[in-house]
Amino acid sequence: MGLIDVIAHHGYAMTAVVMFLAAIGLPLPMSIALLAAGAASKHGLQLAVVLPVAWSAAVAGDTLLYFGGRYTGWWLLSGMCRMSINPEQCIFSSAGYFYRRGQKTLLFAKFIPGLGAMAAPLAGTLNMRVLRFLRLDALGVLIYCSSWLLTGYVFSRFIREIAGWITQASHAVLFLVLLLGFGYVLALIIFTTRAQRHKEVDRISADSLYERMQSMTLDRLVIIADVRSHGYYDPGMQRIKNSIRVEPNRLKEELIALREFMVPECEVYLYCSCLRDTTSVRVAHMLKKENCSTHVITGGMKAWIKAGGDVEMVPATDIQHLPSFD
Repeated sequence: MGLIDVIAHHGYAMTAVVMFLAAIGLPLPMSIALLAAGAASKHGLQLAVVLPVAWSAAVAGDTLLYFGGRYTGWWLLSGMCRMSINPEQCIFSSAGYFYRRGQKTLLFAKFIPGLGAMAAPLAGTLNMRVLRFLRLDALGVLIYCSSWLLTGYVFSRFIREIAGWITQASHAVLFLVLLLGFGYVLALIIFTTRAQRHKEVDRISADSLYERMQSMTLDRLVIIADVRSHGYYDPGMQRIKNSIRVEPNRLKEELIALREFMVPECEVYLYCSCLRDTTSVRVAHMLKKENCSTHVITGGMKAWIKAGGDVEMVPATDIQHLPSFD
């Protein structure tokens, strides 16, 4: 029995489950499920029924994430991006859409890979009003579901042929899935290798640095630099006490501003929160060229907190405010 036949027999429930689970962040193919449901609408399903079923399930999932974002803030977003190669980029590239386009982002979010699941919790985190969110999200989901269902309905014959070919070539499809998984693992390896290619970069554990700072004399200038690869967006964000901000995406400009500290007698300790301290390593490599003793704090901010190091709230003047919709 092919995919479309399965959808035809269990289409309403299956479509609803896929749409809901995909809406709450699980990596399930919304568009493929809708295409199959649209194609099955010529042979068993009723398009007038499957559309509201798919729509309501997706809106329910989005609403759940909206309230999750509203009451847990960046914690939920961090959890959703935990498996990403660069969790920070996962969050803040999505936040960038809201920063540039505002609430209209919800109208097209489902069409953009990665943004579809992030848009609803971001709207909650940014305090969009409930009724405004429901109105815009409902319209955006309706456009998305209608587009894919109608495409599946109009091209049902073509989609059936593809589904039949996929059924016959199941081993090839399995190989493709494994290949994609291998590609993801390879990307992680490459990402990690690039972070470690500068062997001359020194590292220090958070525990060792904390102990060193307890007994450190004032004959050397010590700089702890926050190089997390994003600006300060969360009003409740913390940083290592007395650390300074170095924007890794504007290193040339930042180096000019820091040049007054770049003397042989200074020590610079860098921290970030990305995989394998990638950003810290990249910045450390550049600072090494300025003849400054530079160390990367292994494990970044989390390791420092675990070591019992002092932290402070990011000053309100440093917060880069994303649009708040209330």
